[in-house]
Amino acid sequence: MIKKKTLGHWGAATGICILFAGCASLPDREPLEGAEEAVQPMLPSPPSEAEAEHLRSEVARAISEHSVAELGVDDDLWARVRRGMGMPDARDEDRVLRYIEWHQEYSQYLEQVTARAAPFLHYILEEIEARGLPTELLLLPIVESAYLPMAQSPSQAAGIWQFIPSTGRHFGLESNWWYDGRRDIHASTQAALDYLTQLNERFEGDWPLALAAYNAGQGTVSRAIQRNERRGKPTDYWHLDLPRETQHYVPRLLALQAIVRDPQRYQVGLTPVPDEPRIQVVDTKGQIELAVAARLAGVDKETLRTLNPGFNRWATAPNGPHHLLLPADRVSDFHDGLSQLDDGERVTWQRHRIRSGENLGRIAARYDVTVGTLKEVNNLKGTIIRAGDHLLIPSPGVSRQVAAGPTQGNEPTRQVEYTVKPGDTLWHVARHHGVTVRDLARWNELSTSDILRPGQTLIIRTSGEAVSA
Repeated sequence: MIKKKTLGHWGAATGICILFAGCASLPDREPLEGAEEAVQPMLPSPPSEAEAEHLRSEVARAISEHSVAELGVDDDLWARVRRGMGMPDARDEDRVLRYIEWHQEYSQYLEQVTARAAPFLHYILEEIEARGLPTELLLLPIVESAYLPMAQSPSQAAGIWQFIPSTGRHFGLESNWWYDGRRDIHASTQAALDYLTQLNERFEGDWPLALAAYNAGQGTVSRAIQRNERRGKPTDYWHLDLPRETQHYVPRLLALQAIVRDPQRYQVGLTPVPDEPRIQVVDTKGQIELAVAARLAGVDKETLRTLNPGFNRWATAPNGPHHLLLPADRVSDFHDGLSQLDDGERVTWQRHRIRSGENLGRIAARYDVTVGTLKEVNNLKGTIIRAGDHLLIPSPGVSRQVAAGPTQGNEPTRQVEYTVKPGDTLWHVARHHGVTVRDLARWNELSTSDILRPGQTLIIRTSGEAVSA
């Protein structure tokens, strides 16, 4: 058994750059300037007792209704991961050892990530195994994003697999007003595994080189190999002159590999995760409002949004994709409800692009709503509109509710104070209160990437039902 070590200044520096250091890039890209300063630490210091207790409760709620004690060795998803590992063992490499030491120092980090990732782990593992890929790839989103679907790097990489826009488009991930496929767990996982398979073939089965290329680009790695060939030096990952970020990227994953393979050796606890489906992909057969889908499935809207972070608006995109992730035990209810749903009940709001020559009266008549309703829901002071802009159009039923004026649950804007709890992020608080991260940050003079402190007070402006703080 390896004894835990004190990290000193190295551990502090590593804590700063443990998160968001990687992103999937097809074209070559320069290493991020000031990468260490740009990266946000998840655990810059050991968690307090209150934070640790919160994390334990989050894990307990997130992973299963079963008690951890009920899980046998074969029932634990981590045991399945161990059986499918196929990357080289590099636990004795100095860079890998340093990241193992970081996890020993901040052992609560993996608990927090496991709680966040738990709904998705079984699904992603199944997809990895179906392609015959090494199961260590399940750990790659920990390195990329800490399994934060809303994570966004300074280079605009997004989602748990951290695709930059150009690479996302290359692998079929749509990004528009309605939807960003890079944040879609299902779509981005398919794209990431496609890309990783391609890279592994390009580098003839050498996974450290393939992973380095996922981070830095194929050209960057290929040129580093060519330089070493000309100089008569070894061409394996460990001997290449790569960007600093990439030099640390692969060791982070291989440190996690070593810990998952033998957690007792390194004294890092792994929260058991039941090896059973938690989510399932369902076909919505067309556009549908998320609130309607949540009602059909019998889940709350927050749960549906957490499982489907790729959707930017209140509904799925009109032109697709027409799929959602749902809790596995709610799929049957959803299908039953969907089969009985009239087409007019699927979406109560639409988005209209103003064409040249149109006016509010013509648009209102087309959608069977009043001009006053269009002005109110789009916050228009007058009747002047511009071609190319967009209007939100309520269904006639919603239009009548708007015309009737404020009701309980649709009150004028109010301001409330929210006290940050351990484990809160701007994204979680914004989603819980039905506001955007950008607005929440603006109201509180924060950056959208700021880390919240337990006890911190946030101002939230809401026009819906009162929220408990």
